[in-house]
Amino acid sequence: MASPIGMPSKLADYYILPLQLPTLPSFGAQAVHYLYLHPHEPKIPTPTTPRSLFLVNVPFDATETHIRYLCSKQLGIPSGRVEEVQFEGARKYPRQDKDDVQAGIAPIAQARIGKKSMKRKRGVDETRVDHMDEMRLPETWDRPMWHSGSNAVVIFVDRTSMEAVVKAVRRVQKSGDKIIWGDGMEGRVPDLGLQRYLNHQKMRYPDKAFLLETVNSFMTVYAKQEKARTRRLAMQRREPDEDGFVTVTRGGRVGPASQEEAQESLEKQRKRQKGLEDFYRFQSREKRKERAGELVRKFEQDREKVRKMRERRGRFKASKVLERSTSSS
Repeated sequence: MASPIGMPSKLADYYILPLQLPTLPSFGAQAVHYLYLHPHEPKIPTPTTPRSLFLVNVPFDATETHIRYLCSKQLGIPSGRVEEVQFEGARKYPRQDKDDVQAGIAPIAQARIGKKSMKRKRGVDETRVDHMDEMRLPETWDRPMWHSGSNAVVIFVDRTSMEAVVKAVRRVQKSGDKIIWGDGMEGRVPDLGLQRYLNHQKMRYPDKAFLLETVNSFMTVYAKQEKARTRRLAMQRREPDEDGFVTVTRGGRVGPASQEEAQESLEKQRKRQKGLEDFYRFQSREKRKERAGELVRKFEQDREKVRKMRERRGRFKASKVLERSTSSS
C-alpha cells in the first residue's frame, strides 16, 4: 500500500507506520491505521530503557503475538528478538498458554516463582505461587481489548534489535510496501466476533474443581503471608532497632519463650548497645551525675575513716598519759 500523498514520515519525532486493516464481511472498505513509534525515553530510566521502543495508537485488538509477528515476519527482523511487550493498563500476570486461556485456567501451575527450592517438603505443592499479585481467578475473556489511542512498550533483547525495527519502518515508508495487520496469523490468537462471546460464555463457568483449587491456593498464600507478618511484628516488639528503640505494635509485648532465649536476647541487646552509651545528650548528663555522686560517696567514706582513726589515736594518747601519772606518784 503506497503511503498517502503528503503524509509525513515523522510526527513530533515519532515514526509513522501505516497499517492496512483487513476487510470484514460486514465492512468491505479498506481502512488504514497509523502506528507511531519512538525510542522509549521515560522520566525515570530503567535498565531496559535503551533497548525499548514506545508505541502509540496501538490497534484495539493488539496482543503480544501481534507485535512479535509484526516485528519478525512483516518488518523482517530475526525471530525471538522481542523480549516482552507491556501494554498500557495491563496487569502483569504469569504467562499462560492459549489453550489454558480458552479453558479459563488461572496461571497457578505456570506461575513464574523464580528459582525453586532444592528441598522438597512432603505435602507441599511446588507449583503454588508465593505472591499475592500473582494470584487471580480464572479469566472470563480469551484476549484483552484496548481503548483507542493506547500505547505499549516493546522490550527487545538488545539495542541493535530495537534500532533494526526503526530502520525497517523507515524502509517501509520509502518503498510504500503494504503491511496488513494480522495477515497470516490465523489460528495463533483467539478469534473475534461471535466466537469471542461464545468463548466468554463458556469461560464464565469454570470447572468447580479447579475453581476450588484456585481459592485454596489463594488462602494458602494469604495464610503464609499473615504468619510471616505476625512473626515480623513479634520480632519488632521484642528487639530494639539500631537506635535502641522498640517498635510499638498491636498485640502488646511478647517476651522470649524460655530462659535461654531471654539470655540470648539480652546478650544481643547488650552487643547492639555497646558503644552507644553516650549517643544521646541525656545519657552523657546522667553518666556525669553518676560519676559525681560516686566521688561524693567515696569522699564521705574516706572522711569517716579519717575521723575514726583520729578518735582511736586520741584515746591511745590519753591512756598513756594516765599510766605515766600513776607510775610517777
